[in-house]
Amino acid sequence: MNDKIRLRFAPSPTGALHIGGVRTALYNYLFTQKMGGTLILRIEDTDQTRYVPGAEAYILESLRWLGMEFDEGPGIGGDFGPYRQSERKSLYGKYAQNLIDSGNAYYAFDTAEELTAMREAYESRKETFRYDGITRQELNNSLTLSAEEVKTKLENGDPYTIRLKVPRDEEVVINDIVRGEVVFRTNELDDKVMLKGDGMPTYHLANIVDDHLMKISHVVRGEEWLPSTAHHVLLYRFLGWEDTMPQFAHLPLILKPSPDSYITKENKVALAERLVDEFFNKNEEIDQSYRSDALAFLSQIFQDKKNVVSKLKISKKDDDNKRALKVFLKSNLSGKLSKRDGDRLGFPVFPLSWVGETKEDSFKGFREFGFMPQAMLNFLAFLGWNPGTEQEIFSLPEMVDAFSLDRIGKAGARFDFDKAKWFNQQYLIQSDNATLVELLKPMVKEKNYEVTDEYLTAAVGMMKERVNTLPEIIETGYYFFEPVKEYEEKMIHKKWNPDRKTALLDLKEQLENLPDYQAEKLEASTKTYLEANGLSFGDVFPFYRIALSGTTKGPALFEMMEALGKAEVEKRLLTAFPAFDEVFATKTNS
Repeated sequence: MNDKIRLRFAPSPTGALHIGGVRTALYNYLFTQKMGGTLILRIEDTDQTRYVPGAEAYILESLRWLGMEFDEGPGIGGDFGPYRQSERKSLYGKYAQNLIDSGNAYYAFDTAEELTAMREAYESRKETFRYDGITRQELNNSLTLSAEEVKTKLENGDPYTIRLKVPRDEEVVINDIVRGEVVFRTNELDDKVMLKGDGMPTYHLANIVDDHLMKISHVVRGEEWLPSTAHHVLLYRFLGWEDTMPQFAHLPLILKPSPDSYITKENKVALAERLVDEFFNKNEEIDQSYRSDALAFLSQIFQDKKNVVSKLKISKKDDDNKRALKVFLKSNLSGKLSKRDGDRLGFPVFPLSWVGETKEDSFKGFREFGFMPQAMLNFLAFLGWNPGTEQEIFSLPEMVDAFSLDRIGKAGARFDFDKAKWFNQQYLIQSDNATLVELLKPMVKEKNYEVTDEYLTAAVGMMKERVNTLPEIIETGYYFFEPVKEYEEKMIHKKWNPDRKTALLDLKEQLENLPDYQAEKLEASTKTYLEANGLSFGDVFPFYRIALSGTTKGPALFEMMEALGKAEVEKRLLTAFPAFDEVFATKTNS
């Protein structure tokens, strides 16, 4: 074990764990395993206003389902606990005070009303307010008040926050493992709050204090945290910890799929209506009379799916409504993958299902979609990382062996649900039937299908190469569990002839007389019958397949016949052939 390599995955229990967070956990896990280091799970719950009951349990269950084990954390233990920041509250105050004492932070007594008034004043001048090295001189803080005034406010218990005093006219340089040298100018940074009015630290202070005390060597996190890293480097410097500051690696964003991959003839009307509803909910000042124009615009751009985003460029001819609509659509049809994209576009973006307080806040997970955990990990690994070879299917140990931080790209990685399903299909094919049977049993029970394990195993063996997810074994292969619902009429129209029915029934009787109704015997007997009667496989196979499964794309015919059994096969054939006659008659009459 390399004690010097210590990484942490530090999610916030503010809701379901997005797959971006899962990927971050995975990369931390892979690097730690590769280097023989220690992986820590830390729950960052300092923001109590956003805390969601059940979120921490959801995070832990998701990580367990995915098979990622941690060396230290809640419920695991370790020498650097507690591992929930809310349980470490007493630690942070002294570090905030150290910043005050060293002149690198200050007390801010501004009320919410005062800050709102300042923001509105800036907005009236079409400027953006930022609490920084310039505006701090106009505000209510220990830098503008006398020492006596500050002392009185503190003694009176006046509410305050502690803000970082960001220096002016400096550069903060970060050597990021993924992005190389990144330079920040302090004049562009705000004076972030370190300690809130309730005594809880903000993410920034707690994060740096905990990383230092837990001896974190590498911080591997999402790109969205890169702008905050300048503040973090300043904190390490001001607290005297710059020499032991961890190395940073900021992962690329996970981007929405390309619109042409999810806009279809079947969903484009519903998708357009949903987007317009969301647009008006977000822009309440826009009159509802614009709704028909908004829908017409979406209908127009959806006609050319491959160029949807390019048609959202702002034009001088656009009025205010259309500008607002284009800005909204651009953020919702391209850019970073959000938690609502899955619900809107029809694919999962969470590892497990999450039941929120409303339907809009409830989401279906990869597990409930029927994904294998190994497939999800394999898929996520490639959203930003490239092994440098043609290999795509990696077991977790293989992934560990191949992984390195320097093979993570800078550019955003586009989410491709079709690729995710392909990965899952490969893992289904590789999985032994017994394992899949155990996973399917709850779904079989839910549908009230009464089948033996032996029968279910046979069905799984025939279906797993033909589906992408576990539920599809039952959904696509429903004919293993109930009568055929409908027949593939195109093939019947094309090739069925009632005159063939006699031969098909004769063959049925010959097969029923076999002492062993097994696939090999059924195939051999069929070949003998066809040769003796001058028939080809094409004269028989398509109609037997359609009769038994409703489609010509079903599993191997004789294996299916053996699994269904003699009585069920006879029943389905005797039901199907008259139905084929009816289809033929319809064709003839038309």
